[in-house]
Amino acid sequence: MSQSIIFRTMTDADIPRGLELCRIARWNQLARDWKLFLELSPQGCRVAMLENQIVGTVTTVRYENRFAWIGMVLVDPIVRGQGIGMQLLQQALVLLSDMPSIRLDATPAGHPLYCRLGFQDEYKLSRMELAVPASITSPTSSVARPMQSKDLPAVAAMDREVFGADRRLTLEWMLAGAPEYAWLITRQNEILGYSFGRHGYNFEHLGPIVARDQPSAQQLVTACLQQPSNRPFVIDASHRTLEWIDWLESIGFRGQRPLLRMFYRGIPFPGQPQNQFGILGPEFG
Repeated sequence: MSQSIIFRTMTDADIPRGLELCRIARWNQLARDWKLFLELSPQGCRVAMLENQIVGTVTTVRYENRFAWIGMVLVDPIVRGQGIGMQLLQQALVLLSDMPSIRLDATPAGHPLYCRLGFQDEYKLSRMELAVPASITSPTSSVARPMQSKDLPAVAAMDREVFGADRRLTLEWMLAGAPEYAWLITRQNEILGYSFGRHGYNFEHLGPIVARDQPSAQQLVTACLQQPSNRPFVIDASHRTLEWIDWLESIGFRGQRPLLRMFYRGIPFPGQPQNQFGILGPEFG
């Protein structure tokens, strides 16, 4: 490598290049996603520079003082194989050196790299894609209702228990950006489940999908898919039960790629993974 790599904090001015790297990698993020990373973590996102050109990115998000998330590890293909991805991850670990736990969702390609840095496996996920949305009908009318802003305090309180930390700002961002995928199921003032979603470059991304039981999760997905759309959908689904994956496949979803949730330094706040039927996304947790 003729020039040394320079690392610096990412800014709003770097978003167009971040989007270019997303398109090269065929990732789904929009400018709105990058802006949220920078709002949540103004000093926690880094870029790698080579000859005044951004050739790599990494994002970090702190969830309270409980754990942090690493995401958006992107490296331009023209400079891959030169250790830039490893250096970006090391930059992220330095930024998060005061956090008791660091987590991420690894692709098969990234898994060996994370293992070398000391990350350990937590549990499996699968990205499931519905390439051609069909009309999904429930045996009975859906019990889910559209979520409203006034529901967010109670939803965020439950989400903190299930996810393991507070992320109300992100949930507000999701409700504002794609209200058609924000659904809620309640019974006698108790929340049985909720869903969110967001728009993307390649597909509509459903998640988080949180529920006390699988029938409620199915109702939430059904409500989302009944919204008018001619775009494909994805869900990053947990392997909570084989029945859950089987049900997604029965309505047309197919496995796109496996993911593996990993942790560094321990998991003092694991949340309730048994109630997470679909995560928000690998870049957010």
